[in-house]
Amino acid sequence: MMNNRILALALALGLTLTACGGGSAATATPAPVESAPTAESTAPAAGVGEDGVFTVGMECAYAPYNWMQVDDSNGAVPISNVPGSYANGYDVMIAKKIAEANGWELEIVSSAWDSLCPAVQAGSMDANIAGQSMTADRMAEVDMAGPYYYATIVCVTTKDSPNASAKSIQELSGKCTAQSGTIWYDSCLPQIKNAELQAPADTAPAMIMALQTGMVDFICTDLPTANGAVAKDPNLVVLNFSGTDGDFQFADEAERAENVNIGISVQKGNDTLKDAIDAVLGGMTEDDFNALMDEAISIQPEV
Repeated sequence: MMNNRILALALALGLTLTACGGGSAATATPAPVESAPTAESTAPAAGVGEDGVFTVGMECAYAPYNWMQVDDSNGAVPISNVPGSYANGYDVMIAKKIAEANGWELEIVSSAWDSLCPAVQAGSMDANIAGQSMTADRMAEVDMAGPYYYATIVCVTTKDSPNASAKSIQELSGKCTAQSGTIWYDSCLPQIKNAELQAPADTAPAMIMALQTGMVDFICTDLPTANGAVAKDPNLVVLNFSGTDGDFQFADEAERAENVNIGISVQKGNDTLKDAIDAVLGGMTEDDFNALMDEAISIQPEV
């Protein structure tokens, strides 16, 4: 990360979010943010930059991993390029732990999903903590620390749908979608013979809304996103086929792992930062991750 860098990452959100803990609804449009030079230069901190600021990108629209709210309730952090708005969620909680352990100041930047890796590649972001799977394609573009979560791939449908009683992905039928640029859309849904694959959703909320409004019959996502949606809409049901012959299939366990393990993107070759992040994550167990995710789901806003 360099001084005088300009962060011009647009957030394509048409959402109104109500913050838990007493917040009210608001919408906001990201604005470019320029980091002014500091009066005193500090030594580089673990690959973070001269200013010791850990700049992290995320959508701020992917509950329970991350979301936008209007106040700092429940430990939310200001979004630097969306004045008056705050980010919270599992990703923010992880980012705070990493920053605190290393003595860094945390800066959250809202970015569209497709802009996350390019921003890290360009050096305008130190890291992405955004619910990104550790796929081979993604790791050809960036290095990834972690995993910082182990995600299960599931489907979600409505309780009154014929799909609600399915015991296998091959018993699913009808229109379906998932978020664009994900293994759910690119690799998982095409495995379902009777699926009528629709255009991908730009965001996770848009994907969920497509199901709620009847535009599709089911969606494919990961378990935290599914549980977060069901927690806010009791008409939805999670279809989890993991551990059965009716689950989504991969060539081998290594391929499955790279698609379900969630990692933190850093610039290629930034081993100092990657190692600093891994040192924090290495002190956490899978139970720790799950407990933190449960907390995020419990405080996520209404969408």
